[in-house]
Formats: sequence, C-alpha cells, structure tokens
Amino acid sequence: MSTKPSQDRIIIFDTTLRDGEQAPGAALNIDEKLTIARQLARLGVDVIEAGFPYSSPGDFEAVQKIAETVGIEGGPIICGLARTTKQDIQAAAEALKPAARPRIHTFIATSDIHLEYKLKKTRKEVLAIAEEMVAFAKSFVDDVEFSPEDAGRSDPEFLYEVLERAIAAGATTVNIPDTVGYTTPAEFGALIRGIKENVPNIDQAIISVHGHNDLGLAVANFLEAVKNGARQLECTVNGIGERAGNAAMEELVMALHVRRQYFNPFLGRPVDSEAPLTNIDTRQIYKTSRLVSNLTGMLVQPNKAIVGANAFAHESGIHQDGVLKNRLTYEIMDAQSIGLTDNQIVLGKLSGRNAFRSRLRELGFELSEQELNKAFVRFKELADKKKEVTDWDLESIVNDEIQQTPELFRLELVQVSCGNHACPTATVTLRTPDGQELTDAATGTGPVDAVYKAINRVVNVPNQLIEFSVQSVTAGIDAIGEVTIRLRHHERIYSGHAANTDIIVASAHAYVNALNRLYAALQRQENEAVVVS
Repeated sequence: MSTKPSQDRIIIFDTTLRDGEQAPGAALNIDEKLTIARQLARLGVDVIEAGFPYSSPGDFEAVQKIAETVGIEGGPIICGLARTTKQDIQAAAEALKPAARPRIHTFIATSDIHLEYKLKKTRKEVLAIAEEMVAFAKSFVDDVEFSPEDAGRSDPEFLYEVLERAIAAGATTVNIPDTVGYTTPAEFGALIRGIKENVPNIDQAIISVHGHNDLGLAVANFLEAVKNGARQLECTVNGIGERAGNAAMEELVMALHVRRQYFNPFLGRPVDSEAPLTNIDTRQIYKTSRLVSNLTGMLVQPNKAIVGANAFAHESGIHQDGVLKNRLTYEIMDAQSIGLTDNQIVLGKLSGRNAFRSRLRELGFELSEQELNKAFVRFKELADKKKEVTDWDLESIVNDEIQQTPELFRLELVQVSCGNHACPTATVTLRTPDGQELTDAATGTGPVDAVYKAINRVVNVPNQLIEFSVQSVTAGIDAIGEVTIRLRHHERIYSGHAANTDIIVASAHAYVNALNRLYAALQRQENEAVVVS
C-alpha cells in the first residue's frame, strides 16, 4: 500500500517532541509529551515525531503512549527515530505498533567529516548500511523515512547515490538535513534542485527538509527548498531544538499562508488559488505555542515572529494611526488567524463547572475530570481576586494545572516580610515525599531569594539557579504573573513554571516544580543503578 501523499501541498512534520526536546532544559515527562501531542493533533500536523525509542525506556514509553492515544485512525502519522542499526529500528517498530499509521525514521551521516571522525567508515560501508537498514525498517512498516545526516555538507554526487539506494530499498520519504545550520537559501535550494534532477527514482519518494537555525536562516532555507521541490518540512513549535533551534513551525505555516499566491505556482496551483497550502488549523497556533512554552519552560521572546507578545503590537504613532484607519497598512495578517482574541470578561465568580468546562472546550482544552477539578479550583480562586477573567487568564491557569510535574515536594505555605529598610525574610512549609511537614526560614537579598533559600534548606538538593523570569499574562495590577525558572545540577538543566496573581507565590511554586523534576531524576538514576548492580 502506498503512503505517498499528493505533491501539491506541504506536509508538516513536527519534531517538537524529539528534536525540540533536545534543547537544554526542555526535557518533558510522559504526561507532558502526551499533552503536547494531543494539541499537535488538534493543530493539524501531518506527522508527529514522538521520540527516539531506543534512547531510553522513558522515550520508548512516550512514543508508545502517543501511538496509542494520538495515533488513532484519522489522526496524524506517528514517527519514531532510529539510527541505522537493527536494535534501534526494532525498538522503534515495537513502540509504534499501536499507531494506525506508523513511520520509522532512520538516519546515517554522509558528510566526509562525519564519516572520518564520527562513524569511522568509508562511503562504500555507509551505502551498504543505508540500503540494508532501510529494507530492514520496511519489513516492519510501509512508511519509512531516510535521512543522510549533515547532507548540507555532503558531496552531492555521493548524496545522490545514497538517496537512490535508500529509495530503492523502500524509503517513501527522503529527508535532507542541514544538521549544523550551515547553508544559505540559494545553496539549500540548489541542493534540493540537484536531488530532483540527479536521483533517478526520486519521483517515488517525498523530499523532506530538516534544518537548524545557527545562522538564523532555517525558515528562509525551507521556503527556498519548497520552491525547488521539497514537500515535507520538519519543524518545531517556537523553533526550539538543539543549539539555536530548528525551523519554526508557526513561521513556515504563516509564510505559506500569507504568501500563498507567491508559492502556488511552485506547487502546480493557479496563482490566485485560495486553497491552504498546509493542513494546519492556524487558529490553534498561538495556543500551541503557549502550551509548548509553558511545559518546556522556554519563554518566547517578545519580538518573536507570529507568536511573540509584540507581534501584533504597534508603538509608533505613525503605525498606530495607519492601523486605526486600516489594519492592512501595517499588518499583513489578522491576529485572529493564529488564535489571538480580544475577549475580556469570559466567566465570573458565580460561573459554574459546566460553563467553565464549556468555555475551556471552546478554547480547545479537553481535560480529564481530575484536571478539570484542579483547574476549576484555581479559576474560583482567581475569580475572587480579579474583576475580569480573560481567555488568556483561563489558558494560563489551565496550562499551569495540567503540566503534571511530579509532586514529590508540595508547597503548603509561603510567607515573606520585606521592605526598603527591612531584611527580606521568608518562611516556607513543605510536605516531603514521605508525608512530613517541614518548616524553615531564611533571609535573602530580596523576597524571592529568601523564599528559594528557605526551600533549599528543606529540600536539601544542591542546585544552581541559572534563570528566573517573570511575565504578565494580561494587563492590569491584578494580572496573573507567570514565573519560569531553570536550575542546573551536574550539567543537567531542570525547568519549573507556575502562574499566580501573587508573584512571590508563583515564584515559590515554580521553584518547587523544578526541584521536583530534579528530585525525580535523581530517584530514577538511583533506581537504575540498583537494577544494574
């Protein structure tokens, strides 16, 4: 059975849960991965690369659960990454079994620098391995993707030969990675054009591209690749990923949406066709961006294209005047097209659970009964403090409640005393994993510093605070403040996130969330050491 789709549209391959999670500090637990995967399905991505099953038991389980719950009939293709080794491919095949449409994505490096220093293999050996392992993957699934790693720095003639062999062995998609973000748009477009012209059986596979943003050129490279025959784009939400990240999904999708008349001819469509070039529901973009930002702890900078806080803001008087007269003078897209709304009062303190659940469904949230109960309690608390509860407020508290951070330590009380002539002092009470309630106090350079020192005295897990950031969700003195922190412990980074109208309380919860992730990781390491011994 052929899995090859039509060539007149762009396939969106989302690797937020695989490559995106490789960004320092962006590690996600299984429940968080499931939450993001469900939202990616609502967003309309064609392929979800759910992880690298052989890399760890946790990744295997995450891929398997996503395959079971999101990879249902009518859902997206669920993909697992594998090196060109039998054990990797077998692990991916096993994890992907529950998916209605599974894909194995296998890769091997093809650049001379990788062959010499990383693989220590000849070109002939790599050709044989690629051919054999693609065929092996094909014995498990119909849909096989092959990537020649570091294609951007590979000899084109060798690249053509590897791709021809991989397609002959059964690859239905061949992905061309600019692994180190080295190429320029003209070079990357020429590389794709050369593959189209020089790989004899290229019409039997979809050409895909994967690229990193080391020089800030990933999105431009991909758009040039589309013009030259690429039909699948491998990207991540908010552009997260290794080093400077990946090509940003929201930028690619909206570029193709806003400039579709420009891109239509390259996909064989009439210039004036209004048909979407992707299957993405653009109204889900902002919500997806916020969810990924919250769960990974990686904030979106205000001037980020499409989803940044300033993306639709106008400070200049000239710009403001123009927008008031006609939005098209300075806006090339409608904020509502990515899911931004100007709704103010959504619900009040007298609203019941049914109204709350109904509004959350309108916003795209499908919560379990337990998640709904927790979110409703937070909503009631917020409604008592705020006169106006907006969609942004609801989104913030729901995302905060469904993060599923392991609750090993639980914050029971936080109290601070500070002032311009006082020594900042904090008292905290935490419930420990064994059920004890411990209270301690500390002083610091400020109230947050004092809170963190007091918490550290109770938890007693060495760590280094490397990032602390606060942002307001909405305007006004009663706005919800979102706090994101990142801790370092033995060269690994752990993030924490919390939202509250009280910044001190949000800071304390965010810190405890990060410490819980750190503590859970230490417990896993201890358990694995016991099993090994």
